[in-house]
Amino acid sequence: MPEQLVESQPFADTEVAVRDGRVRVLREEALASEKMDRLVRDAVFGDQDAREHARWLIWELGQAVGVRPASIHDLYMARGRGQVKGFTVPAINVRASSYETARAIFRTAKKLDAGAFILEIARSEIAYTEQRPAEYVTVMLAAALREGFRGPVFIQGDHFQVNAKKFAVDPKAEVDAVKALAREAIAAGFYNIDVDTSTLVDLKQPNLDAQQRVNYETAVEICRFVRSLEPKGVTISLGGEIGEVGTENSTPEELRAFMDGFNRTLERQAPGTAGLSKISVQSGTSHGGVVLADGSIADVKLDLETLRTLGEIAREEYGLAGAVQHGASTLPDTAFNNFPRIETAEIHLATNFQNMLYDHLPQGLRGEIYEWLRTNAKDERKATDSDEQFFYKTRKKAIGPFKRQMWELPAEVRAKMAAAYDAKFEFLFTQLAVGGTREAVAKYVKAPARHHTAPGVAAPDDADLSD
Repeated sequence: MPEQLVESQPFADTEVAVRDGRVRVLREEALASEKMDRLVRDAVFGDQDAREHARWLIWELGQAVGVRPASIHDLYMARGRGQVKGFTVPAINVRASSYETARAIFRTAKKLDAGAFILEIARSEIAYTEQRPAEYVTVMLAAALREGFRGPVFIQGDHFQVNAKKFAVDPKAEVDAVKALAREAIAAGFYNIDVDTSTLVDLKQPNLDAQQRVNYETAVEICRFVRSLEPKGVTISLGGEIGEVGTENSTPEELRAFMDGFNRTLERQAPGTAGLSKISVQSGTSHGGVVLADGSIADVKLDLETLRTLGEIAREEYGLAGAVQHGASTLPDTAFNNFPRIETAEIHLATNFQNMLYDHLPQGLRGEIYEWLRTNAKDERKATDSDEQFFYKTRKKAIGPFKRQMWELPAEVRAKMAAAYDAKFEFLFTQLAVGGTREAVAKYVKAPARHHTAPGVAAPDDADLSD
């Protein structure tokens, strides 16, 4: 029987063929062409049938050529054992113009032979950028295929955070909401999740264990839930957090109180269950930076010694990869080479890439967005905010409503933006010393094949399963 092509797919029958719900790639070069651009556009903006088919096909193309979502857990455990070191993994929040941004990341990774980097999106970002997990994974994989990248793709749920105010009213409902997001994300291919229950730390309690108890007990509950959903052959990389970013700097005593409580509780409730691979701490940064009245960003007082000390404790006493630095994208360029020097495990980068996008938007579109913010984000404006402060703090909220316009920027704008992103990502990857890490990733990370059922094709029966 000849190969049967899905009618709507953009590839010729000599390039990609589909038979009985399985994909064969006959000519890999076709994946790195404008045909992928059309396919991913369908995956984001197509009608329901076109969207479902495009997302399935992109996933299966990745499975066929080895571009698969993966967990960084085993690489991080190797770092905890001292078997790898000397680099800091960039975790990049891809918020807007996601396909073009991710293409620049994969171009850089390919150029520098980098494998240890993460693409992530936070619980809050999923909402305001209008990128549900299935869409996000699809776009990241399509970007990798378009640039000819090969290897595991680390996609992470950043700040899967418990809202403290909602938790105070109904703890179960708020934790269940985080669990529901984790279920959706894991099914989509998020095999790395940062559990953020640091919002529940209660500094009014009389000792450190009591202050951290709700934090670590809730983190254990979510950890156990995540472990119950892991695909076969995957140990999801999980991170915990001991201090909310933008508050007081973390201390060794706080780290030990959290980790001892977490490990003790997890072992009591689920003996032998894999725990955390890293720990997020506060060392002087804030998300998005602090914007001044003229629109400039205030200098950051980054406490490198705190970061170094906490990372050493995390590795030497708990076997983790080390400490994670949040809120770092607006740091001065001279700061980044410090992170691998002090063995920071991971660094989160977000706002500066959004700033670069807004810098490149056509003036008319940017003006339209700002007028939209005046009406739709007016409740977030403080009486003391200048226009520059207000727009800087709120413009992320326009990413979802203007998502299509940001995808459809003129070719000359996209070319200038691509060049700027290429330069920035190459700088960051070099400063963070992740060039050449593809070898370490290949040694420690396995990404087993995991096929999805094609839309409109019945899943295979299995008579051995329980009713």
